Amino acid sequence: MDKFLYIAMTGAKQNMDALAVRANNLANANTDGFKADMEQARAMQAFGEGLPTRVFAMTELPSSDFKSGPIQTTGRNLDIAVKDQGWIAVQADDGSEAYTRAGSLNIDVNGMLRNSSGHLVMGQNGPINIPLPVQKLDIATDGTISVTPQGATPEVKENVGQIKLTNPGNQNLMRGEDGLFRTLSGQPAAADPAVSVVSGAVEGSNVNPIEEMVSMISLQRQFELQVKMMKTAEENDKSSAALVRIS
Repeated sequence: MDKFLYIAMTGAKQNMDALAVRANNLANANTDGFKADMEQARAMQAFGEGLPTRVFAMTELPSSDFKSGPIQTTGRNLDIAVKDQGWIAVQADDGSEAYTRAGSLNIDVNGMLRNSSGHLVMGQNGPINIPLPVQKLDIATDGTISVTPQGATPEVKENVGQIKLTNPGNQNLMRGEDGLFRTLSGQPAAADPAVSVVSGAVEGSNVNPIEEMVSMISLQRQFELQVKMMKTAEENDKSSAALVRIS
């Protein structure tokens, strides 16, 4: 009886974990550059002293869904969207280099180029600084940033940096708790000249709200089933105890 209860109990817990993954995806359906997490469940043996005597359910995150989100034209010079495969390098809060597809950029009061989450955008030699004030700013397809200084004639263009664009391979990336991706080795990826961006546009989230809602409903039904199994195990246990008392 305890084996029956153990399977149902672990199954219910893992259904709750899977619901949290799907709920997080749904909450980020409108987050620029967001990549949906995938989840799957499998049976695992519980090892301890002696031979394995229990099997439990386990939800795991095998990877993220790396397919591209829709490209949304904004007309804003500081917005960029990565074409096809590739990533924008940024500096995470812990100082490490990380990667994102969110390309809505801003310039802070100190002239530092940041993304919408406040992370510093990395160039070929570190964070990019824009000399202020500027009259106009353009970002080329290779990430090169050119500005027209305040008061200069329109034909004056100065290159002030190049956004680091990289493509280490999706199989070599994992998402951190801060939502940014990093290489499995922990080492910065090399810049890739083949990666290009579209200026005046951003990439939307690749989350499909309908699919996420259907998955959440399915997981809720599974959770209800596991709870019913636990209730059945309790009733069977009481019946068995009653039979023992009668005998």
